Amino acid sequence: MAPLAAALAALTITIWPQGTDGASQRWTLRCAPTGGSHPSRSAACTKLLATPNPFRPVPRGSVCTEIFGGPDVAIVTGRFRGARIWAKFQLRNGCEISRWKRVVPLLPSLDA
Repeated sequence: MAPLAAALAALTITIWPQGTDGASQRWTLRCAPTGGSHPSRSAACTKLLATPNPFRPVPRGSVCTEIFGGPDVAIVTGRFRGARIWAKFQLRNGCEISRWKRVVPLLPSLDA
């Protein structure tokens, strides 16, 4: 019997809407095939698979607007396209806000 192909994504997403001192929410997400406990599994997988390097951090030395987007923090761990993932998302400045928005609906929309 041939082994099953690995999912393109097998992730755990933990979000602290009020910062890491507050309560957290945790979901799992699998893509190709789609599964897990994430409330928007299909949309999140579609976005991730269509976004080049969705977990890329803000490059060092970037000049970012000094806009505070809120205390929200998210950590995404697991595997994506065969690579190990550990990505922290925050809303400390304009660059981090743009990075967060790049992966909505994996992370909650900031417009909600």
